[in-house]
Amino acid sequence: MNLLDKTISYFSPETALRRVAARKTMEIVNSGYSEGGASGRKKSMRGWFTLPGSPKDDIDMNLPVLRSRSRDLSMNAPLGTSAIRTNKTNVIGPGLRLKSRIDADRLRMSPEQADAWEREVEREFLLWAESKHCDALRMSDFADMQGIAFVGCLMNGDSFALFKRAKAQPYMPYTLRLHLIEADRISTPWTNQIMTGNVDGKNQSTGNWITSGVEYDAEGAVVAYHICNVYPITTGLDSTKTREWMRIEAYGERTGRPNILHLAEFERAEQRRGVPYLAPVIESLKQITRYTEAELMAAVIAGMFTVFVKTEGSASENPLGSMIPEDQKVAPSDPTVYEMGTGAINVLGPGESIEVANPARPSSQFDPFVNALSRYIGAALEIPQELLQKSFQSSYSAARAALLEAWKMFRTRRQWMAKEFCQPVYEEWLTEAVASGRIRAPGFFSDPSIRRAWCQAEWNGPAPGQLDPLKEVNAAKERIANALSTREKETIEMTGGDFDRNLKQLAREEQLMKDAGLKPDIKPVAAAAPGEEVKEEDE
Repeated sequence: MNLLDKTISYFSPETALRRVAARKTMEIVNSGYSEGGASGRKKSMRGWFTLPGSPKDDIDMNLPVLRSRSRDLSMNAPLGTSAIRTNKTNVIGPGLRLKSRIDADRLRMSPEQADAWEREVEREFLLWAESKHCDALRMSDFADMQGIAFVGCLMNGDSFALFKRAKAQPYMPYTLRLHLIEADRISTPWTNQIMTGNVDGKNQSTGNWITSGVEYDAEGAVVAYHICNVYPITTGLDSTKTREWMRIEAYGERTGRPNILHLAEFERAEQRRGVPYLAPVIESLKQITRYTEAELMAAVIAGMFTVFVKTEGSASENPLGSMIPEDQKVAPSDPTVYEMGTGAINVLGPGESIEVANPARPSSQFDPFVNALSRYIGAALEIPQELLQKSFQSSYSAARAALLEAWKMFRTRRQWMAKEFCQPVYEEWLTEAVASGRIRAPGFFSDPSIRRAWCQAEWNGPAPGQLDPLKEVNAAKERIANALSTREKETIEMTGGDFDRNLKQLAREEQLMKDAGLKPDIKPVAAAAPGEEVKEEDE
């Protein structure tokens, strides 16, 4: 660095870094990416300066703005609302349901014994999960809490669930309670990132560093979370409270079980907090919302028939009154304001005139432009345009391809939600159920591998839609016939039902029909013969 560079670096290190990087880039010619993405000589790249930032610099420092804008879009931008709700509806739906799948071989149980134990556990779990007493705030059951935690993770980047205990009651024998906490309340003690931009702190008692409320040791392992009793910006009674933080250890020292669940999709190594789902498309969503509002307002104004009466005398002498009621006017007492409305009459003063420009709305380019931008936004969010807009106007094949592509993402998120939220909660509940004696599980506390065998489970959610049920059923029959799937799995995938319950109910209904002298009308669906394809309807 020369003297000028050193002087600039003293006052602005970033500017000095750009100067040195640009000079070094100019010295490298035709080497690797030097003439591509790393080029500093091309006109298209000269104005593009970037700095290699850490996850904290790139993410944590920007989280308050990203969260507030993401929440605003999810509440006030139609496409943003659709993106969040479409995920919740297809990933969580009415709630993921428990299906116990213990490792019977490891536990040396017969299939019949395993089935009986699984049914008993599922019934007992519903006693806790379907009650609002599972919520520390007593406002939601477990299915509702899944949706709240998932939506909070999408809007804010992450969400938290704190394990609490309450006194057992005759109507609720379990003490486990869940307390959902929004991302804003997890913060570094005695800092206000919104006001100061600082996210770092240090725990003086342990010597550990704290970033955005996440405390980690010298090795970088998370050891605790710090929960503030109020939001960073709040009003009402909360604004009068003294700001305090509660330290929650991430895992129990003796048991190793989690004390708090942190739901976030991490994309970078050593990343401490999650990024809102809408973060990559915040600008696009805001701009398309503004454009839509402008087009809507222009169309409304163009549809109004407003008369302006020009008078030579005083405006008060005109016998025609305004057709807009006084209580509906924006500024009834301001004589300089002329309001437009359906069939409205405005009386102009002496010497006043008005010129009206034809807005030519609605614009013929509005729909193609919005559709093109929706595809652009949907690609970033992994939601096809048809599903994002809830508009299926293409062919059967195209609509089916869009749904299949979307369901790859939905299934991935469902498995993640089951792994990060539902399964840990279930394991904590089952631990209490075994410890209290309501569920019998020999060896549960003596061997971690046996405990894992008892805790294995599946979580099933809503099934994907079917564009052509007959084709779907035929495909399911072929998969079962060729041992590519099972009847139970196909029942879950196609209808979200329970094969065992369906079988028992069908047997009961068939017996009732026989007793009534009726012939059951359950018929197998015709499948294609070997080498013969099922004919498809015209698209």
